[in-house]
Formats: sequence, structure tokens, C-alpha cells
Amino acid sequence: MLRGVIICGDEDLALRLERSLTEVGRVGVVRTVDHYPDLVELTRLLRAAAPEIIFLSTESMARAAELVKQVESNAPGVQIIAISRASDPEVLLESMRAGIREFVALPFNPNQLEEALHRIQDMLAKRPPSFQTSDMVYSFLPSKAGVGASTIALNVAVALSNIPETSVILSDFDLNSGMMRFMLKLDNGYCVADAAEHALEMDEALWPQLVTSVGRMDVLHAGKLNPGFRIEAAQIRHLIDFMRRNYRALCFDLSGNLEKYSLEIMHESKKIFLVCTPEIPSLHLAREKYSFLKSLDLEDRISVLVNRVSNRPVITPEQIEQILGLPVLMTFPNDYNGVHRALTAGKAIEANTELGRGFARLAQTLVEKRPLPPPSSAKKRFIEYFSIMPSRAS
Repeated sequence: MLRGVIICGDEDLALRLERSLTEVGRVGVVRTVDHYPDLVELTRLLRAAAPEIIFLSTESMARAAELVKQVESNAPGVQIIAISRASDPEVLLESMRAGIREFVALPFNPNQLEEALHRIQDMLAKRPPSFQTSDMVYSFLPSKAGVGASTIALNVAVALSNIPETSVILSDFDLNSGMMRFMLKLDNGYCVADAAEHALEMDEALWPQLVTSVGRMDVLHAGKLNPGFRIEAAQIRHLIDFMRRNYRALCFDLSGNLEKYSLEIMHESKKIFLVCTPEIPSLHLAREKYSFLKSLDLEDRISVLVNRVSNRPVITPEQIEQILGLPVLMTFPNDYNGVHRALTAGKAIEANTELGRGFARLAQTLVEKRPLPPPSSAKKRFIEYFSIMPSRAS
């Protein structure tokens, strides 16, 4: 079914059109706007509703013609049908001059409406709508509970939001042990479950109620413990599509349990950050998860972040690369006191600390799209630590 938007200041005309569309059954009207929107409002409407077809009133052809240009500029491929109370030849000609190829008027004859929609569908098949979307989708996956993946996800998201022209949404998809609500002291009653349930009809009016603005970024928290809640793949895709159209960077904090919805998010991600610590249990599980994700053809998206690295680590980053079979993108120092202060204050790590500067470097790397460092040439004998674990990563 086509996603449609009606822009019409004539309430009766819009209502009669919607009834006729329901009778035909080929268009689902997701929004009705009772005025000609300005450019800012139109941009928000296109990002939120992602219509394939717009039914545009001809009450003011000058305004309608300007809106057609704005739609083509912001969302090429979206089809427009002019609607009117009467088949006025002059209005029909002006519509054609504005670039509108379909025109329907009262009474909305179902057969004529069906024919117009059939032609529109052919046009959409040849030239699907193109919306401005971001490819900066990042998942943070812990090797095991307690490695600090949520701390890294939060602080990298904050660092990204501090980069000019980088709008950020941070989403906590750990539905069993989500920490963002606690870490940031959020009191918004809405959460991921609400966003998922309304994903198919998400719009710019509902979304601000679901998220909480923290500094320059928005946060969608996991809510209260809800282990029985299930998120369908279609809900995830619609939700991420909405986010892609409205933010430059999307950061997802995952549980590490590899739920179906988490795998769906990782398939949509540009990068999957596998977070571990330089400890054998954490590295063992990191290796297992890497092997599993590799079997899903996600290998090229995975980068390793090593947290809580001391000045004299027992297991070095080079040795970790040998264990996991892929390069370590970045390491973060162990700063227990700094993390404790941030949690107590409900804020991000202080930017002027070594740890804070590390988060800023990673964020800048993501925005500037720098290449990953090449694998180092560490001695292979350290792999003997893992000789009891059959490798499936190679």
C-alpha cells in the first residue's frame, strides 16, 4: 500500500478524498495537513512521514507550485496529485505547468482514482522516492556484561553531538539491563517499547514525546525491566528509517545477548563496535561473538574497542588483535574515579580528561571517515592462552 499525505485547507474536500482512497484501498493516508506548509515544516513532514504520494490542493496555485518545487528538491521521486472541487481547465493547465501530471476533482470517481494511482505506481516503480538519510549508524556490543559498553556508547554519542552540524540520537536497546535512564537520570516515562509499538505511524509530533534531549543529543531509553517484550523486524526497520531521516548519527547501545532485534540493528549499522576489556573471559566471549557475527556476513562492519586498559596491561592491544583476528580500533584508559563522578552527576565523562579526549578522537574519526589502522604484527605465541578454545574466527 502506498504511503500518502494530503495537503488541503478545505476540510470537507480532504475528508471526502480520504474516504474515496479508503474505498479504493491502494493508499494509506499517514498525515493530513490543513494548510500549505513552509519549507521547514515541509522538510519535517517529509522526514517523518516519508510519503510516496502527496495529494495537493489547488486552492492557491502559486503556493502549490512552490511546494511542488520544494518537494522535488528535498525528496525527488515523491509523486503529486492535484485535487480540487471542480475540473477547471485553467487550473488543470496551471497544474501541468507546475509539473503535476495527475489531477482529480469532485466527485472522486473510484475508477478514475484507480487509474491515476495505477499510473502513479508505475512512476514510483521507475523512480522511487529518495529521502535524505544518514549512513552513520553505530552499534555498541559488549563482549560480556560489565565491560563498559554503555559508558562508551554514551560518551561517544555526546562527543559526536559536540561536533558542529551533527545531530545525534542515542538509543538504549538493552531491554533487560538498560543503563542510560540511570546514567543520565532521565525521568521520561516513554521508552524503546513505546517507540517500537508506534514505529509504523511515527511522526514529528509523537517523536519529541518519546525522546529526552540531553545537551545537544536526544536519548531514547530502555525503560523499566521488560524481558517479555518483543520487537519485530519491521518495527526496527521503520524506526531506524525514521531516525536516519532526522539525525546525522545514530548510536545504539545493545545488550550483548544477540536478540533478533539486536541482529536487525546490527544489519542496519555501518559499524559494530565490539567492546571488551583486556581480560581473558571478556576476550573469550568477544572472540565467540565475532565468530558468530562473521557467520552472518557482518565481519567487515566490526571494530574492536578495548576498555579499561592500564598503563602496563597484562594483555596488550597487539596481543588482543592476535586473539580476535581483527584490529583494535581504539583503547580507552581505566578511569574509575572519572566514571564514578560522571555517574554521580548524571553526565558524560569530563571532556578534558584522558578518557574524555579518547571519546572525542573516536567521534571525530567517525565523522571524518578515516580508514581503520592496519593489523599489527604481534608475536603469535600469546594465542597459547586460548589453546583450549577452538577458533572459529579464521
